Amino acid sequence: MDGLTINSFFDNDGGFDSANGANEFVDLEFTYADADTHLNEIAELYSYTEHNEFQLNVKAFEDQMEMYKLKPLWQQLSKEQHISIILKLIDQLEVLDNTMRMKAARTLLYLAQGCWVEVQSDEEQQSLSRYNVMLLYRSGVFQAFIELLNLEIENATTANVAIRKIAVSLADSVDLRVILSVLYIITEVMRAEKEISESEYKDLLEAFVQEISQPIGDELLAVKLLGMITRFCSGSAPHFPMKKVLLLLWKISLVSLGGTDTLKRLKNEYRVREGLPVITEDTLEVSKTMRASSPPPTAGNDDNIPKRSRPFRRSLMKQSSLDEQEQLGMELEAQNAENEDDIPDYYRQLDDPMNGDKNGSALNETEFHKQPSIAASIPPSQHPTLPWAPKVRQKDIYQFMDISRRKFIGYSLPDNCETTAGLPKPICEGINILKRHLYTSLADVQIKREEEITRNPLTKGEDEVPINPTEILYQAILPNLPQYMISLLKILLAAAPTSKAKTESINIMADVLPEDMPMTVTQSTKLGIDVSRHKEIIVKAVSAILLLYLKHFKINHVYQFEFMSQHLVFANCIPLVLKFFNQSIMTYVGSKNIIPIMDFPSCVIGEQPELTSDLVIGDSEPYSWRNIFSCINLLRILNKLTKWKNSRIMMLVVFKSAPILKRTLKVRHAMMQLYVLKLLKMQTKYLGRQWRKTNMKIISAIYGKVRHHLNSDWAFGNDLDARPWDFQAEECTLRTCVDRFNNRRYFSQISNAVRFPDQTNLSNQNTGLNSIDNGVFNGIENELNINNILNSENLIENDDAFDLTKEFKNNYETWLKEEVYCANPIDWNEILKEPNLILINEIKNSIHYSTYFMKSG
Repeated sequence: MDGLTINSFFDNDGGFDSANGANEFVDLEFTYADADTHLNEIAELYSYTEHNEFQLNVKAFEDQMEMYKLKPLWQQLSKEQHISIILKLIDQLEVLDNTMRMKAARTLLYLAQGCWVEVQSDEEQQSLSRYNVMLLYRSGVFQAFIELLNLEIENATTANVAIRKIAVSLADSVDLRVILSVLYIITEVMRAEKEISESEYKDLLEAFVQEISQPIGDELLAVKLLGMITRFCSGSAPHFPMKKVLLLLWKISLVSLGGTDTLKRLKNEYRVREGLPVITEDTLEVSKTMRASSPPPTAGNDDNIPKRSRPFRRSLMKQSSLDEQEQLGMELEAQNAENEDDIPDYYRQLDDPMNGDKNGSALNETEFHKQPSIAASIPPSQHPTLPWAPKVRQKDIYQFMDISRRKFIGYSLPDNCETTAGLPKPICEGINILKRHLYTSLADVQIKREEEITRNPLTKGEDEVPINPTEILYQAILPNLPQYMISLLKILLAAAPTSKAKTESINIMADVLPEDMPMTVTQSTKLGIDVSRHKEIIVKAVSAILLLYLKHFKINHVYQFEFMSQHLVFANCIPLVLKFFNQSIMTYVGSKNIIPIMDFPSCVIGEQPELTSDLVIGDSEPYSWRNIFSCINLLRILNKLTKWKNSRIMMLVVFKSAPILKRTLKVRHAMMQLYVLKLLKMQTKYLGRQWRKTNMKIISAIYGKVRHHLNSDWAFGNDLDARPWDFQAEECTLRTCVDRFNNRRYFSQISNAVRFPDQTNLSNQNTGLNSIDNGVFNGIENELNINNILNSENLIENDDAFDLTKEFKNNYETWLKEEVYCANPIDWNEILKEPNLILINEIKNSIHYSTYFMKSG
């Protein structure tokens, strides 16, 4: 994405089409979850152009049954016969003839699909598919298809043919799609089974999760699939069916790492382990209790909003932090309102954002007290309250106390929040309130521990790294994580509705376009819907993968999350997401790119109607589940990338995200609006006074729905951390911390022992520190890895055989004076800034001589 592309699409601040009227804004009864229903998730695996291949699966099954001299009726066979047939098919997968292998693979795919020829309903098909999948996995089919996948990935002949083709089509990925379909169905059935509390297949489910969480063969399955995505984006394998690869990667990651419930449980477990209180508030649960706000009117449609008769409450508009001119302007504006129709409707609906009265009717305070019967009828629990408990960071308390001390006493105590001597009583009460709402995150604890290890590398060694699925995944993708992130964003860009065909660098339509183009209007319509549906599913999968990885890495260790976040930012993820939302969001959310009678298994069960120009497009829902799911995921990703990062928040401002996000508020869904308001809140202080004056309705919505941080001046730009000259330093400091963490924790493990360079060859080495690869220095930051020196097996096991260098023997007395008898502690921070080879040997000699001296003593 070039600079022209990034800057040009933000200039379009399109408005709301007033012709659509208020009917466009309806509350969406959408429930966010880890995935859609099992039936829909299976249906999205297949493109409409693949329907002809379903019959090939039946034909392969019938041929195999004829070969075994059995009737092609799976349900009439016994369980022992089922197992026997599956084992024979697994053996056939290992033959040299590709035709025989794929016939066995198609037969197993038909079994995984639920033997749909023999069933009469969707429920029966799902039940039989579940039974067959468990039987297939118990027999070892999953492992066999992983080996088949390896063969197809390394099939150079197919790749070379696809590269030479002008247009790659479905015919180039037939075998791969069969293999990926079997793996996906097994994974999706296991995911659905995981949601059943008392499953009869609990042992198989645990074995499956354990298998995909560990390397299969030489690498993790998730890493294998990420490698396929990278090869596809590089152009070396244009025939890879990306939709199936992405869907399989998503479901493999979701089953192995865990979804929302697992994240919640792990977060509380880790907090308890660190001595922190358990979190009771959950964003997803709290947002379900909110009601959606009316969208803010844009230019040209204010007159179309219907007026309501309701007394005006001016208290919402008067904020104590408004400057004097703004207060005066707001009061004059209210006084000049001659009647109730002059009051914008949006203020009336946001007087109480948590009020459950959807008709918008309410009584002002005077009328409320005039009617005691009404006041008595409302229980205390229904009084309007904010949805969130406010939070305070430790940094905010330090800053507040430092400012107070300087103001009232004239002195400063850095990093001290206990001493209140000399401070006025109101200030002390304010400090107590701040401490009462203090929130310490896992990230704060982890960052503090990393700082201690950096300051004291000798005494604060690396703790034993807990091995869990997230840690295994991070270690596996760490060497190539930048390439993986770039590849995923390339695919997201190609699938975005706002992308033009001429700007796409990759062809993501290879697994949806047929070899022969449609000849009739009906076929063209079906293909057009299929292409749009294909893109939507890809966006859904990519957004879910990125969000899942970010959330799990953040809980496991904050610097793992920051490493992934930085590479997403470097790959232009922020402008890409904004480009995605720079469209008619209501059209995207309400799109009907679905033909119900062509979804699996409806397209194969029972008699199939002939496709005509009158085919039914879309379902009964007023929204597209996958599109809202994708939008919420992308908004959550944007929030995670920018939260507390002033440099990235400025990117939102530079790329003119405010009008784009403002239009997104048209979608009347509370959770989606919440994440949009969060993004607007963090950049409000940079948008200027005029923007705040013209968008007070959005400011009111933020006050009512987004969590408050006490003592935060988010709306009016007085934050000391918002200084633009610190932005570059902030990002560089973060990158240094992340690189130091990765170098110490992971890259140092590459070498089993430290191999120190020969002292006699030091004078001959003139290639610089970057050429040294001995486990002590790394190639990224040229940092001295002190842990390698201390943990070296050579230093521990070979003390008796170690010879002190001649230089050390000659300067032994000097060493005693400077290193042993000296009262001044060693400043390791200064030493580690510019490491050199002589320093390495001095440290080595010091450690060994100390060990030798203690043994001899």
